[in-house]
Amino acid sequence: MRKNVSLIIGIVLVLIIIAVWMLSFVLMPYNPNEMNIPNKFLKPDFSSEHILGTDNFGRDILSRIMYGSRNVLLVGIGSVTLGTVIGIFLGAVASMFKRFANTIIMRIMDGLMAFPGILLAMMLVTVVERGIQGSIIAISIFMVPVFARLVYSMILDTEDLLFIKAAKSYGSSKIQIFFRHYIPAMLPKLITQFSSAIGSAVMIETSLSFLGLGIQPPFASWGLMLSESRQFFLIYPYLAVAPGIAIIITVLGFNLIGDGLNDILISRRSQNE
Repeated sequence: MRKNVSLIIGIVLVLIIIAVWMLSFVLMPYNPNEMNIPNKFLKPDFSSEHILGTDNFGRDILSRIMYGSRNVLLVGIGSVTLGTVIGIFLGAVASMFKRFANTIIMRIMDGLMAFPGILLAMMLVTVVERGIQGSIIAISIFMVPVFARLVYSMILDTEDLLFIKAAKSYGSSKIQIFFRHYIPAMLPKLITQFSSAIGSAVMIETSLSFLGLGIQPPFASWGLMLSESRQFFLIYPYLAVAPGIAIIITVLGFNLIGDGLNDILISRRSQNE
């Protein structure tokens, strides 16, 4: 149990966010975008109708946190999934079809990885478009080289193993070897990287929204809520507390799951080998 503390805590934190996400479809207290100016800046009160208070437009903060979970998880999981699929494909092509493909693909991946994540996402989202779709595309492009290089290195490390040589000697095609042998061998590291990447994607999305390049008003996003609370933070600090805690729980949860899976799937496998 001591070895799995990170995994257990991570699962609990992610389950909390998933529960909030599920409740947003069936038990939303108020319309998250509906303004009610007479009720603006109501402080958090668990005995009142607005448990977490209201913002500068009188919008219910709890409702906006719940609705924001939809957008944050959609962008986080969607961008990582898209980046993973494209990255696996490019990494496999570069490693199994060397020479021209190797040189072109991996040099492009190196160029993308030379940029800091948030800077690259800012550049891409301004080219594509602001909003959910633009954020997914921009973050997924940042994720592509991460998975492409991971797959590339793992295939090169395993291509001299006996079971790979045996499959080649039996006349198996490169595609057959990839799906039958490489994918099962790479799965533990891919799962671990996928979980950790979601935490990074959520952080990038909230940063983009905070800077006004991500999800646009009036739609709710935790990063956008933090941005809107800046000018009122000294007087009404509770405006930033709820979205800040939501971001911390989500990012920390997925990162802890990644660390826990790394200990279970990779460390134990290394010991067995």
